[in-house]
Amino acid sequence: MRIAFVTETWWPSTDGVVTRLTATLRELKKMGHDLLVIAPRGGDPTFEGIPVRDVPNVSVGFIYGGKPWGMPLPRIGHFIREFNPDLVHVVNPFVIGWGGVLSAVSQARPLVASYHTNIAQYADFYHLGFTKPAIWACLRALHNRADLNLATSETVQQEIIGQGIKNVRVWARGVDLQLFHPSHRSEAMRRRLTDGHPDRLIALSVGRVALEKGLDRLTGLFSSNPDLHLAFVGDGPAKKELQQIFSGTATSFLGTIHGEELAAAYASADVFVFPSTTDTLGLVLLEAMASGLPIIAAESRPTHELTDQSGAGLLFHVDHPETIGQRVSELMHSARRSELSRRARHEAERWGWRVPTTELVDWYHEVLGEQRGSTA
Repeated sequence: MRIAFVTETWWPSTDGVVTRLTATLRELKKMGHDLLVIAPRGGDPTFEGIPVRDVPNVSVGFIYGGKPWGMPLPRIGHFIREFNPDLVHVVNPFVIGWGGVLSAVSQARPLVASYHTNIAQYADFYHLGFTKPAIWACLRALHNRADLNLATSETVQQEIIGQGIKNVRVWARGVDLQLFHPSHRSEAMRRRLTDGHPDRLIALSVGRVALEKGLDRLTGLFSSNPDLHLAFVGDGPAKKELQQIFSGTATSFLGTIHGEELAAAYASADVFVFPSTTDTLGLVLLEAMASGLPIIAAESRPTHELTDQSGAGLLFHVDHPETIGQRVSELMHSARRSELSRRARHEAERWGWRVPTTELVDWYHEVLGEQRGSTA
């Protein structure tokens, strides 16, 4: 197949959407498909041999921390027509997504859209809660033009169906099982995570450093764990604010790291902490689990969905963030630690990227068959 992806988020941004999309592109390329990426400007013109066409972007400081949004310009339709794909897949449509959706519809091309980010919920964190009805109306208008919609979990599937989005299936989770592995544990990385104090208990947080991630809740770690060191891996608009909040605590901000260094960071920590209730899946949870890390996560429907099935972690209630420290202490000073670590890796081994990508290709074929059948 020839498949064109139009994505709201792309390099140099790093988040779960980029992680999923790049892993999917690698698998699709291995399968022999011809691919095109259309994305906001800022990245390289190719990704591992796959052409990337870009559009200018715009950002507003008080909206989603100044995230760059690709403009829905007519050139998107030109890129699609020039590539002549069998199918268009719009990833997280919201701004540039209008260009991808309308171009696919106007050119009568089969269209798949995938929902990854709870943009409406994020609005609350930027004092824009009043825009939520308009955001959902926009998302319905975009997604309901697609032949098929994909959600990242069963919980999210039910949520967006409840918001009036139709024909939704679950796009299963995935993780790179070779890259993220307990064998990458490193004394040198422990020193780096702790500013030279590798004997400390290391709690690791990975992801975008932003208000909507609830990272301030992690201050509750220290009261019950005086020997703990918290390491943030990632970057974002709230970094300076978080540095002030954690001033005087044993906390490191390592910025963004990738690849083998990131794998070593996971494997070298003792526990993974995830305070967000806004993520639709949390691929970093899967990366931590594949690395053999037990997880302590904020209670939400997606985290329940993951931990209830796997038994790989403990949850805390966000209304009582001090309990996250109690959960870590409970875990670290009991025999459950090694058991949760084993369960984490065991659960992750079910979720290599090949399986969800093969399922995705099957859906593409189904959409192509339905489209061609309806126009025959």
